[in-house]
Amino acid sequence: MSDNQTAAVTAEATTPPDDQPVPAYSWYALGVLVLVYILNFIDRQILSILANDIKADLGVDDAYLGFLYGTAFAIFYALFGIPLGKLADSWKRVRLMTIGLAVWSGMTALSGFAKNGTMLTFARVGVGVGEATASPSAYSLISDWFPARLRATALAIYSSGLYIGGGISLLIGGLIVENWNAAYPDGGPLGLAGWQAAFISVGLPGLLLALWVMTLREPIRGAIDGMPTREDPAPFRGFVQELMTVIPPFTLIGAAKRGMPALFVNIAVLIAAFVAAYFITGLLDSGEGAIYGPISDQWFFLAIGYYAIFCWATALRTRDAPTFALTWGSPAFLCTILGYGCVAFIAYAASYWTAPYAERVFEVNKAALGWWIGAPSAVAGFLGVITGGRVADILFRRYAAGRLFVVLFGLIAPIPIVLIQFTTDNLVLFYVLAFVAQLFTSSALGAAAASSQALVLPRMRGIATATFFLATTLVGLALGPYLAGYISSKTDGDLGLGVMSTLGIAPIGFVLLAAAIKLVPRAQAGLLAKARAAGEQQ
Repeated sequence: MSDNQTAAVTAEATTPPDDQPVPAYSWYALGVLVLVYILNFIDRQILSILANDIKADLGVDDAYLGFLYGTAFAIFYALFGIPLGKLADSWKRVRLMTIGLAVWSGMTALSGFAKNGTMLTFARVGVGVGEATASPSAYSLISDWFPARLRATALAIYSSGLYIGGGISLLIGGLIVENWNAAYPDGGPLGLAGWQAAFISVGLPGLLLALWVMTLREPIRGAIDGMPTREDPAPFRGFVQELMTVIPPFTLIGAAKRGMPALFVNIAVLIAAFVAAYFITGLLDSGEGAIYGPISDQWFFLAIGYYAIFCWATALRTRDAPTFALTWGSPAFLCTILGYGCVAFIAYAASYWTAPYAERVFEVNKAALGWWIGAPSAVAGFLGVITGGRVADILFRRYAAGRLFVVLFGLIAPIPIVLIQFTTDNLVLFYVLAFVAQLFTSSALGAAAASSQALVLPRMRGIATATFFLATTLVGLALGPYLAGYISSKTDGDLGLGVMSTLGIAPIGFVLLAAAIKLVPRAQAGLLAKARAAGEQQ
């Protein structure tokens, strides 16, 4: 690793006061990023309100819908998040986000022209690749716009876009579908159905928003923490290296460069991953698989994902030992991100399936679902993530692991709420509980994100964010919604049972977060020493 990549500009490095004022521009820029994240989750979550129409038009089942929302998106979101996270650590983050926004918006619009499950899956993969640019860039930018004392709050405000966008998506999608189908009962222009028009309508505005994002100013990396870092003179070198270590089959070349033993281990892991996928598919598939094989797609996609992550982690250990030591080599970091991954496992399943469940069980139309689930969900998510972030910052000033108590609350508190929500026959109570569940699960995100950022050095924030989202996606998004859909498809459409089955991960999450609460204070205290022991020059 070159000095240009890691060395601080020591002549200029001064430790800023803890109570330094935050410039107005930082809040303005944060507002723009919130808009980006809102659109991010509109494009991602709109699939929920469209699920039943897609199921009817394309002849797929709930397992496929869970796969489409979760795994098809999550694997490529996670994999490309790694090299793009590295690029966020070395290149212009504003430019990277602009390009990514244009890509995922275009692929969302392309989803509207899908005529079968294969085309829709391809478009969904493209959305995942584009959206992989957003949070590594945003988390790194926010960490350079806001001091440590307000970082969880700022990240929570940014993260509110997740819930605002997710809620608005139900409202927008419901209104578009209902009005389109009323105006064109036999199909509109180009033979488009309502759900297709909805994809196009929410995808195109992102191309305009990308022009606004281009105008943001790039902050000096690390300056706000008293560790300004020189620009990388070859920013794409690291990106290409990461790409070669995480995207099969180039992973075999990367392993070979590390020697024949590394290549043999790599091949063995690849074979083991696909053998495991084959046996899991055989175990779960009763021979009544859906048209597009969601069971086999699910586990072979995951096999690719987990194999690729293994390749990347082993390569990172060789090429950037300090970053590996503070992420994959840190029990505190791993327990933090995996603990939050368990929160996401429950939260993603509940948020995705709430609208389709209400539409089927209570026979509510899409427009009403948008108003009574989507809009309150946006409010609940916003309140939850902002309140959780603020409480996390207050607890952090008192206890080194204080933020993690908020994450633990986000795991435990929703359990009784979800159990009642998906068993009640009272529609009003269902709406109220959906609001409360969103309020509680959303409280954990800002705290978890800030906790993970606090365990690495400034130059590592992009990679730390990408690794954080590996847990969110490969544990939460890739498995939670699919499990609920799979259970539903095997129990004659019992979505309630499917969603409640995801609560089984809570004990695992509790153990992980309890361990993190014990480990994080020691890890934070020895952060720089551990990095230097691994070879850090900063």
